[in-house]
Amino acid sequence: MTKRTPELRFKGFVDDWEQRKLGDVTKRVRGNDGRMDLPTLTISAGSGWLDQRERFSGNIAGKEQKNYTLLRKGELSYNHGNSKLAKYGAVFELRTYEEALVPRVYHSFKIKKEAVADFIEYLFATKRPDRELGKLISSGARMDGLLNINFDEFMGIKISLPTVVEQEAISEFLRALDNTITLHQRKLDLLKQLKQGYLQKMFPATGESIPKVRFADFDEDWEQRKLGDLSDIVRGASPRPIQDPKWFDKSSDIGWLRIADVTEQNGRIYHLEQKISKAGQEKTRVLTNPHLLLSIAATVGKPVVNYVKTGVHDGFLIFLTPLFDKEFMFQWLEMFRPKWQKYGQPGSQVNLNSELVRKQDITISTCEEQKKIGIFLKQIDDTYKLHRRELEQLKKIKLSLLNKMFI
Repeated sequence: MTKRTPELRFKGFVDDWEQRKLGDVTKRVRGNDGRMDLPTLTISAGSGWLDQRERFSGNIAGKEQKNYTLLRKGELSYNHGNSKLAKYGAVFELRTYEEALVPRVYHSFKIKKEAVADFIEYLFATKRPDRELGKLISSGARMDGLLNINFDEFMGIKISLPTVVEQEAISEFLRALDNTITLHQRKLDLLKQLKQGYLQKMFPATGESIPKVRFADFDEDWEQRKLGDLSDIVRGASPRPIQDPKWFDKSSDIGWLRIADVTEQNGRIYHLEQKISKAGQEKTRVLTNPHLLLSIAATVGKPVVNYVKTGVHDGFLIFLTPLFDKEFMFQWLEMFRPKWQKYGQPGSQVNLNSELVRKQDITISTCEEQKKIGIFLKQIDDTYKLHRRELEQLKKIKLSLLNKMFI
């Protein structure tokens, strides 16, 4: 028997959910009243409704705008284009505008008294309707990326609904959670902007020797040097063949740094899951003290501060015997990273090498000032990391709730 109640629901609701066709509880919206001065929007599976001027740096509707659909606040559209985030398209309610023009190719609709718009949006966010939508697709996406699902077919898919009161309770709860997620995302965005602002002001601009912002009691000009003057820059080494299990040993206290570790820990390594055996250690460079690295493989130019005893892969350059503060140099390399990109791309021959890095000019301050700058910017990074972890946890909670609060 088909399950008629969700795994998790609010106290006081015990009735079975009712299976209906989407078209039973919604009504089509199409056409417009001739006003062309309204916002023109597009749906992003990851972000919802976006103004075309922000998404595409301009209105891309062109002459087709006269055929756009007038959507009012509380009404919904289904973008039946497939993407990595939404294989069978995405549905969003219009909430941030009173009225807007949306592409005619979207299937736009409004709810009847038996449904709540927010609930319908969250229902599609669960991906539960994907099974129904998948049955309608006889071939892949068209040339324009849209799935060949027409409006009547879309309206014919089966959905499960509780009472309107329960729909409202579920929607209000999830919307509050979404608002919290949005606030955390804004904090992250602001921290990122703050960090970029400090990077630009706490390091001298090109051709200058004094930064715009600096700590008290520091007034000396910064000195131009080459990276090769400040450290012995060498390349890591790899045991061959790298996939041979004899090179790895879980009981070892020496880690093995991989590109995946750099990506997951965002450049500061405190833990390495994979350990390298004594045989492997003899075939690579092993460092036991905290050290600065520069990735020249898949993440070209990504700086790494490694606090773990580790064997270093040949996809990294190692800064040995440094005459600089590691955290300071990490920040400078992170800022400089875009200029390294031209030396290598994932999947192609890597051209960024130790000689190029050694010859790179850098304007640098005294060690005392470097330490202050490094500590200050790391504090921002740590705060960002904390908020990002909280945001990821909230998103996981939402995903779990979507799975448990809907049939």
